[in-house]
Amino acid sequence: MAQINPSILSADFARLADEAEAVRGSDWLHVDVMDNHFVPNLTLGVPVVESLARATDTPLDLHLMIEDPDRWAPQYVEAGAGSVTFHVEAAAAPVRLAREIRAKGARASMALKPGTPIEPYEDLLPELDMVLIMTVEPGFGGQAFLDIMLPKIRRTRELIAKHDLELWLQVDGGVAANTIERCAEAGADVFVAGSAVYGAEDPAEAVRKLRDLADKASADAWWACGH
Repeated sequence: MAQINPSILSADFARLADEAEAVRGSDWLHVDVMDNHFVPNLTLGVPVVESLARATDTPLDLHLMIEDPDRWAPQYVEAGAGSVTFHVEAAAAPVRLAREIRAKGARASMALKPGTPIEPYEDLLPELDMVLIMTVEPGFGGQAFLDIMLPKIRRTRELIAKHDLELWLQVDGGVAANTIERCAEAGADVFVAGSAVYGAEDPAEAVRKLRDLADKASADAWWACGH
């Protein structure tokens, strides 16, 4: 079954506990951490993640768009994150970092910007629990989906299948009712949705509709046959 992770970047930051409750039934709550260095935006840090973890039963999916994730990622596990994604472009020692995240009890994930190919990191895949393919340039919500990322999603799924890995494949950026099916057909099974969820009149219903669209699209997809 497809997983839908609403992004609180599109939520009301003054009402985060209520906004988390509004998407009860989602698989994870996606939390974007930006430092105004790795990306040109500034969001939130460890104290807010700690508070959010106490305020919701939905597990937190942290996406670190920051410099020096080797130093900071373990602190987000300690703050309550169930999954921590670091950008391979920013990590000094990605294998060591992934192992440390796992050792502290969270799922380890590696993100790639649109211009970063997956192939050089094939050997890292067994060290991970998830790969995140950015379908927009990281830094801001509400951007248009980049169709040119679909072949990269497919190639990543092919590498996962090649090594017979139980690895989730997440997409983030411009995911909505008119794009999620193409992502699912290409090989994604975890979907971050911001404005498509929090911009809807009923966010929880938006999550259900997106999950249904993704499930139907992936049911007969090339990568799901025998999966």
